[in-house]
Amino acid sequence: MADFVKRQQFIKDLNQFFADEKVLAVIDRYRGTSGGGTVFVQQGGSYKPGETTTVPQLVVAIEHWTRIARLLDQKKDVSLELNVANTFYDDDPMQYDTIAEIPGTDKKDELVMLGAHLDSWHAGTGATDNGAGTIVMMEAMRILKALDIHPRRTIRIGLWSGEEEGLLGSQGYVQNHFGARPPMDDPGMKGMPTLLRREAGEVTVKPEQAKVSAYFNVDNGSGKIRGIHLQENEAVAPIFDAWMKPFKDLGMTTLTMRNTGGTDHLSFDAVGIPGFQFIQDPIEYETRTHHSNMDVYDRLQPDDLKQISVIVAGFVYDAAMRDQMLPRKPIEKALPREAEKKDE
Repeated sequence: MADFVKRQQFIKDLNQFFADEKVLAVIDRYRGTSGGGTVFVQQGGSYKPGETTTVPQLVVAIEHWTRIARLLDQKKDVSLELNVANTFYDDDPMQYDTIAEIPGTDKKDELVMLGAHLDSWHAGTGATDNGAGTIVMMEAMRILKALDIHPRRTIRIGLWSGEEEGLLGSQGYVQNHFGARPPMDDPGMKGMPTLLRREAGEVTVKPEQAKVSAYFNVDNGSGKIRGIHLQENEAVAPIFDAWMKPFKDLGMTTLTMRNTGGTDHLSFDAVGIPGFQFIQDPIEYETRTHHSNMDVYDRLQPDDLKQISVIVAGFVYDAAMRDQMLPRKPIEKALPREAEKKDE
């Protein structure tokens, strides 16, 4: 996270440099070398009021960018005509999580949660990131509801906003309900959740935390589920192995002790709630659709999404009906703030 804050500050400083130099526009190429009309677009500035970018920034296809670069390398003049028209909708600066649940029966005060992030990225429509995760979680809930299973534990779905800005929706929800770390004095962290900043201090757990058995997440595109990351929670391995067996003919065969990051299960894991992200086929997620103009409906794989929905529904059902809650691992201890200073 310290590196993340440094990068954010560098972007602010760079944007201020462009403004001070009275740059008309910044033209950039995207990450990767996919080509073929795919353009990966990252953010150019902060979403916070008063920190918006004042210099237009545009990302062009690599074929066009390299043509410009070759011409400039040959000392040829290059003329560009730009037409940039943007509208900033700031009448309501808040974003909202969407929560729904199926009430439990004899263990209704305990929870099994599933979720995905509802916000997307601006170059496409967010179909694979993370419309795919959202619709499979909604479908898993529909399956469970249609089966009229009457779960022992309450099953709650969370569709999170602000994930793309730093897991803000899920962190905010977890801080309000399950536990939090102290706020930080760093100006860049003012008003920001600190669950993932271990140097902020120890986690203070709230009573509701003890009532959550597990949280399951999907956020890696449209590909089939092939397994699940255990997040170093070895005690759940034999449990998940048993739950996975009915789905081996669907291609789910892998358990890994490894952590995986970058999405909303981390908010739950940070306060000691067993939080898991499924392993998915990468298909073309990183090479074609992730934060690109190709992240559209046509890139979704309907049969894969059906497979995901069935497996998620199965795992959620098993967790909701189990006699005991899932075993937990210890909450990670706080790091001394001096450790962060040494890295800077």
